[in-house]
Amino acid sequence: YLAVSFTLGIAAKNAGFTPFQAFLVSFTNNASAGEFAGFTLIAAGGGYLEVAILILITNARYLLMSCALSQKLPPMIQRLLLSYDVTDELFGISVAVPGKLNPYYSFGAYTVALPGWAFGTLFGTLMGSILPANIVSALSVGLYGMFLAIIIPPARKNRILAGVVLISMGASFAFTKLPVVHTL
Repeated sequence: YLAVSFTLGIAAKNAGFTPFQAFLVSFTNNASAGEFAGFTLIAAGGGYLEVAILILITNARYLLMSCALSQKLPPMIQRLLLSYDVTDELFGISVAVPGKLNPYYSFGAYTVALPGWAFGTLFGTLMGSILPANIVSALSVGLYGMFLAIIIPPARKNRILAGVVLISMGASFAFTKLPVVHTL
């Protein structure tokens, strides 16, 4: 989280956020792709409504993750507390636990993830502008690396999941690169 959110801090700085503002956004939002998209749109001069819609769409997957995760937690108060920090990675490790989930397992993961994410953003805003451009560019792939670290272990154990991952990657490539599909 620290390394990936460091690049988020650089994006926040480029959007005009102070280190404290960037830290506060990451501590209260804690949604990697949504934050990156929001900072990028803010840097481009997007309005409040545009930013709100973009972040809602980008983070919609958390609604599904929360519904799936809520089935593993009995008391409502634990569901509410855990809903604050459902991220792709934390969802991945929590849903992989067979049977009911001990909420303290997730709370323990959150105590590392949330400060790591927020402080990484803070450090990125403070130190991102003094790093060489090639280092900053190398850090930008950190978010993808974090997703791969979640996807690869279960995909190695399940052929169907591996197939879905490969089809998703192929479709993503097609929609990005192929001229006919790209214009749709």
